[in-house]
Order: sequence, then structure tokens, then C-alpha cells
Amino acid sequence: MPDKPQFALHDLNDYLKTNQCQAIKPHIHSFYQIIWFKKGSGNHSVDFKTYDVFENAIFFIAPNQVHYFDEQTNYEGVLLHFNQLFLVQDQSPLDFLLNCNLFNNPFQKPSCCIGSGIDNILDSYVDQMKKELESNETFGKELILGNYLKTFLIQIQRRKNHFDKVSDPLSPIFDEKRMILMKFVTLIDENYKKGYSVAEYSRLLHISTRSLSDLTQNQINKTPSQMIHERIILEAQRLLLYSDLNINQVGYRLGFDDPSYFVKYFKKYTSLSPSEFKKSIS
Repeated sequence: MPDKPQFALHDLNDYLKTNQCQAIKPHIHSFYQIIWFKKGSGNHSVDFKTYDVFENAIFFIAPNQVHYFDEQTNYEGVLLHFNQLFLVQDQSPLDFLLNCNLFNNPFQKPSCCIGSGIDNILDSYVDQMKKELESNETFGKELILGNYLKTFLIQIQRRKNHFDKVSDPLSPIFDEKRMILMKFVTLIDENYKKGYSVAEYSRLLHISTRSLSDLTQNQINKTPSQMIHERIILEAQRLLLYSDLNINQVGYRLGFDDPSYFVKYFKKYTSLSPSEFKKSIS
């Protein structure tokens, strides 16, 4: 984690005009991004999947996620960059919820539509962040920016909760099962290179393997093993494209002692060998 908080706010149209050559190519960041498309239509790609862009769509990009813009530059909106110190300040349950539910969430798209009604509220927080960034006052600046950012995200989460409740009135927004699932996702993210079994993850969560399996099947229609394999493959894809490591080194980085087994493993879950995957993207 970086030693000091880092935060930046950009006009989306200006940012794309200035950085179009880099922005339209697949790339990764070491920080979080919030991309609010206020106006315009097109598409945005995240982790090798393409999603529609429409009015008041907001994308949440976590560190090391591969993403890129389409070639349009006529979007209106806001782009926020910040590191983890701004999002997770005290490891509170709310910080955990905002981090795991909005960013890098495997059971939903990396974007949502806020619709109309709260855009003016979000704009007011953006204006406050701009004023604070422009202020010469340094005392408490990072704390104030962090609080504005968290409040901005809470407003979005509230709107998401509302839409989720409308689409499925009988489904609780955040119950104990959903929180356990999010903790499982976090544990996978922290330990996928160690080759942990489903049983080991179950022990870390203090539940049985059967309970974990029932939970993931009911919540996202996937087995725990599927979720572990998908995370390993995703990281392999990222490393194959956006690191200087060769195929064998990528396998070693992910905990595979036998390079040939890594190639077979990758092909089993993607239908392509690592070299074929690299050619298909380039």
C-alpha cells in the first residue's frame, strides 16, 4: 500500500482528449478509479468483458483490473483516482462493504446506473472535492477528501440498494450470507496464489465446506472451486498481457511448480493456451 493518501479529480472529457492514446488501450492502475459517465453512449471494457455506457452510468475500477475506453471523446462526466488509504481508512464494516460490494465484485457488473434524482447530490460532493483540492489549506485536507469520497459512495450504494430491491423485493440487500460471500471473495483475492483448498477457505470463514458451497451456489450460482479457479485465471490473463514475465514465470508467480501443468490448467478454463491467448488480444 502506498505510504501516503493520493487523490485526483478530472473532467472526463478533458481527460480522454488529453490521454486518449493510452486510455483506449487495455491498461491497469495501482489505484482505484470511479468513472461517472454523465452523458454519452458507447462501451467500456473491464477485465476482458465489454459493458454498455449510457447516461449516468458509473464504473468502479479496482487496482490491477484491466480496462479501457472506446474511441469516443464526447463523453461528459467525472473521473476520480484515489488509493486505498482514501477508501479504507479505519477498516470499519462500512469501509469493507463499500470496497467489496462496489469494487471488483464477482457477482455483479463493475458498473451501475444511478438514473436521475441523485445526480445533483453527487454533483454537490464533486464540487466540494474540487474546492478542497483547490484550497491552499493543508490541515485535514486528506481527511475531508476521504469523507467526501465515502459519502459520495454511500449515496451510490443507497441508490443501488433501491434498484436491487425493486428488481427483487424479497431479497435482502445485505444479510449475513452476502457478507460471508464478500469475505470469501476477499480471502480468495488475498490467498489465491497459495493454492488453498475449499476446506481451508471454509476454516478461515468458520463455516463448513457444505455451507460455503450452498452459499455460493445460492448467491451467484457458482461453486467455491469455480470462484477460486476464475480468480487464478483472471490474474494469469493480466500477467500474460501486462507484465514482463514469460509464460513459465507467470505460472511460477501463481504457484504452479510445473510449467506444463500451468499451460494445461489455463487451456482447460479458457480453451486457449497462454500463447494463443496473448495472440488473441494483441
